[in-house]
Amino acid sequence: MLRVLLILLYIGPAVYCVAEVAQHPDKKPHGLRKFVWILIIVLMPIVGAAAWLYLKWATGSGGGTQRREPRAPDDDPEYLSWLRSQARRRRQRGEGDGPL
Repeated sequence: MLRVLLILLYIGPAVYCVAEVAQHPDKKPHGLRKFVWILIIVLMPIVGAAAWLYLKWATGSGGGTQRREPRAPDDDPEYLSWLRSQARRRRQRGEGDGPL
């Protein structure tokens, strides 16, 4: 059982990091091409995975550019604009702001 745990601790982070590198939006995450990162992680699983995770967490967003999406409808400017236009149309038709 201990051997299985040790194998998982050895291979698990490497597999996770290879998947992260492959899905990264930049062509050169953290200054190296994706295939170079994958080679580093495959050839030196512990060192490569540790380097990738350190750089990912040290830069905050994984090194890529993240676009902030609205988390709720009332944070979305497009939705708020739509609501305002709906209220304006109701007022123009003489309808109240009653329940939807």
